[in-house]
Amino acid sequence: MIAVDTNILVYAHRREMAQHEAASAALVELAEGREPWGVPLWVVTEFLRVVTHPRIFNPPSPMADAQVVVEALLDSPTAQLLLPGARHRPLLAATIAEGAATGNLVLDAAIVAVCREHGVSRLLTNDLDFRRFPSIEVVPLAA
Repeated sequence: MIAVDTNILVYAHRREMAQHEAASAALVELAEGREPWGVPLWVVTEFLRVVTHPRIFNPPSPMADAQVVVEALLDSPTAQLLLPGARHRPLLAATIAEGAATGNLVLDAAIVAVCREHGVSRLLTNDLDFRRFPSIEVVPLAA
């Protein structure tokens, strides 16, 4: 199973991004495919924060539009919202240790931990920081 990281959602949503077409195609392939795939809760909240932030995008995306994007993705019959469960706390601690995560990398560790909790072994992302976590395979966006 594969999960999708924030940057892929941002690229697909924002047409001005150089990776827009590739990210859109990747999400359509996942959403219309037969294999299950996941979106970690932390990715949803980070996506909403990034695309609606006026210091990141000018103009920022309206929150209502960004929420529609999330709902449309999660409406795919093969999509799963990956939520933290009973094993999240020890998995988060182990993932933080595994990647020596501090600062902003703690959010990456939380994404990896929730993926591990749901049996996700791969993460579609262009964020190279995830390579510091050996428990998940980084799958870069195809150009």
